[in-house]
Amino acid sequence: MADRPPQHRAVLAPDSAPLAPQDRPEPGPIAVLPTAEPSFVEAVEAAGGTVEPLSDRTRGVVWLSNKDAAAFPPILAAHPGIGWVQLPFAGVDAFSRIIASEDRRGLVWTSAKGAYAQPVAEHALVLALALMRVIPKRVRARSWATVEEGRSLYGRDVVIVGAGGIALELMVLLAPFGVRVTIVRRSPDPVEGAERTVTTDRLLDVLPDADVVVVAAALTGGTRHLFSDAEFAAMKSTAYLVNVARGGLVDTDALLRALRTGAIAGAGIDVTDPEPLPDGHPLWDEEACLITPHQADTSEMIAPLLAERIGANVRAFLDTGAFVGRVDPAAGY
Repeated sequence: MADRPPQHRAVLAPDSAPLAPQDRPEPGPIAVLPTAEPSFVEAVEAAGGTVEPLSDRTRGVVWLSNKDAAAFPPILAAHPGIGWVQLPFAGVDAFSRIIASEDRRGLVWTSAKGAYAQPVAEHALVLALALMRVIPKRVRARSWATVEEGRSLYGRDVVIVGAGGIALELMVLLAPFGVRVTIVRRSPDPVEGAERTVTTDRLLDVLPDADVVVVAAALTGGTRHLFSDAEFAAMKSTAYLVNVARGGLVDTDALLRALRTGAIAGAGIDVTDPEPLPDGHPLWDEEACLITPHQADTSEMIAPLLAERIGANVRAFLDTGAFVGRVDPAAGY
């Protein structure tokens, strides 16, 4: 029997208590939109849900596109019976205005936050190791290098901005390296496994100690350009930045200046602003910048994880359990 590759595990622990009875959406038929892809229809049905085309009977929607946010408000307006919406990705910034505008209706929005944490954390580790081992420079080389370069991750200081599933899974992957982890988050509550936890307003205080800074936070109005000139100036010239969250968390022009002036040693980014990063953009020419095209979690990796998340929330929708990945309209994630 052929070996089956190991599967990633979705983070399925409910992140909130079950809704009060008066706040729960009315159960009913679920529409899978904009295209009823068979694997996700099966996920709904396997969890006990009924999939039907969009109609006045629709009470839940599984929305599978992150590029067609503008198409969604007319659907909600025309079908006021919809009470629950499942979005396909962890970040919901494309839908933030819609979520805020519909909050008065009491819609329950759920995302995939946490579901893709393992593959994204894996990619963050890959980028960090590649940067410390000077891989971006090596892959561009056309002659044998005679100067020794490269550093080990063992025993280093790592700052992770964000405390969601990616951060938690990344700490698991980092544990064998004996690193000291600092978590930066909105809440002062300590994160288990981190040596210290600080609030976002103390970011500049902890950056000078970091050998690697990993950005794994949500993009909201308050976190756009969280990393700009001041943050790069606070980092060591030997430190590296890794961004696997959203491109808008980092000021691209400031990152380019930091790389050109040597304010930081390098950057590994799976997300950019703008995205896609245009051909000819100067970041492509930076030797110390490793760019991957937003593929920390490919469709092959995330399809079973999204199906698992959909199934969990269909069961919550039909029963009295807690929804997983519920979006806070005020916070924007």
